[in-house]
Amino acid sequence: MNNFVVDLEYLVPLEQIEPHMDGHMDYIVRGRDLGLFVSWGPKVPRTGGVIIAQSETRAELEAFCNTDPFVVEGVSKMAITEFVARRPITHK
Repeated sequence: MNNFVVDLEYLVPLEQIEPHMDGHMDYIVRGRDLGLFVSWGPKVPRTGGVIIAQSETRAELEAFCNTDPFVVEGVSKMAITEFVARRPITHK
């Protein structure tokens, strides 16, 4: 399994993000249920969000990430960075 950081950066003011939040959170839950998303949350300050993800391939993760309502609606851009975990990602 490969490890990734998905970095979301808002392209519009926060008040234009809020109407898309329910759809985005549904997408996050789907990603978790598919085993793609390990952890996620908003940046501080709230200029976007970060997702820690695992996937067999970058292409699989990119395809799923492109279904995020934030990306589909053009209110956020996304960057994916692969990394080698030196300490395994575990759930408690």
